[in-house]
Amino acid sequence: MTTQLSEHITTEHTEMAEVLVKIVRDKHLWLEQRQQNQPLASFKSLLKPSDRSFYDALNTGKAAFILECKKASPSKGLIRDVFDLDYIASVYKQYANAISILTDEKYFQGNFEFIPQVRNQVTQPILCKDFMIDTYQVYLARHYGADAILLMLSVLDDETYQTLAQVAHQLNMGILTEASNEAELERAVALQAKVIGINNRNLRDLTTDLNRTKALAPKLPKGTTIISESGIYTHRQVRDLSAYAQGFLIGSSLMSEQNLEIAVRRVILGENKVCGLTRPNDAAQAYRAGAVYGGLIFVEASPRYTTPESARVTMAGAPLKYVGVFQNHTVEEVAQIAHELQLSAVQLHGNEDQAYVNQLRKALSADIAIWKAYAVSDQLPAPLAQHIDRHLYDSKVGQQSGGTGQTFDWQQLTQVEGVMLAGGLSPENAKEAAALGCNGLDFNSGVESAPGIKDTDKLQQAFQKIRDY
Repeated sequence: MTTQLSEHITTEHTEMAEVLVKIVRDKHLWLEQRQQNQPLASFKSLLKPSDRSFYDALNTGKAAFILECKKASPSKGLIRDVFDLDYIASVYKQYANAISILTDEKYFQGNFEFIPQVRNQVTQPILCKDFMIDTYQVYLARHYGADAILLMLSVLDDETYQTLAQVAHQLNMGILTEASNEAELERAVALQAKVIGINNRNLRDLTTDLNRTKALAPKLPKGTTIISESGIYTHRQVRDLSAYAQGFLIGSSLMSEQNLEIAVRRVILGENKVCGLTRPNDAAQAYRAGAVYGGLIFVEASPRYTTPESARVTMAGAPLKYVGVFQNHTVEEVAQIAHELQLSAVQLHGNEDQAYVNQLRKALSADIAIWKAYAVSDQLPAPLAQHIDRHLYDSKVGQQSGGTGQTFDWQQLTQVEGVMLAGGLSPENAKEAAALGCNGLDFNSGVESAPGIKDTDKLQQAFQKIRDY
């Protein structure tokens, strides 16, 4: 059985082609050794067809996520030094449509043993991601419990692809067919691939360009499930690409984050906040619904006012990233509370100007972000220019800004990068608000049964609407 690099890669991507040639050459050596140590005859007769459909898992009518277990890669080196598969599985099983596992040992520090370790803890189909060049690998992947395999057209000729695909389908396994350029895309279509992964990585210099998905996806026939791969780090990117792809394969950007739960939420749901938390149970419900941030209001005039002592009790309810809301406090007061409670961010809701922010930045430790809230009525106020990590736009009704339960005209938002949207957000408008592409939504009265009392059903409904894309 022969394996060759596609013509397009050998001519236009020679530098990376050399790496691929080396990987494939090493894979042949690995194959020879593995087949001696674990002959196909020793397990082939024991194989049973997969009972988890990769194709069905990706076709739910919503954007699908293949979340990846990846310890290292040739381009990044070691990505996740503490590679706790049980922890990774416990997070991924809540969000993934399918779970990808790297099994290549030499270049990705993978292992086939990883497959059953994860599969036994989840209900999703498992994709074995490796440099498949021989039918032995397909049988081996199924032996360890894989429900699908990756076939890369950059390293396979059409005949070998068809041979591997035939074995996979005999075992009821799905196939993710990867194409990294137009020539491979045409081959994938001719080979009648059901699920085509468009690799956004440039195989010459390893850079990523998400426009590759936008350029290639429209060339595929209707009915093809398109997966965008590589270079996806933010929810805004996912929203943008969801007009072109039905799903996303995300690995490195998640694996490089220590807090995997928060990292997955950020990409799939956005950096959403539930503000005005006054009880630990409400913090727990906000976290359970999918929030990244919890808001604690230290403004005495607010019906959701909390003291630092009470806030500490609330914070014990859930591992949210907590944001303190302040209004015309002194720099010293803000810094003291922020450090005392180890807040992730401080949100300024008063008349704080650039000079105030400059002072505050010096007073806060570098890991505490500064958010500035702007009251919007007829038009969007000009944002402060320096040391602001998030710009939060909230409604102003009469003299009251924030906590009004009213929305403002979202058409005024011409820039959504680095923006949190607040003001009258509820389950009724959460889907529309999320579609704007802001960094996150800030819920408060719209998910309450009474001021400061969050409603579990409304929280769940709001986050279900956010995920409805």
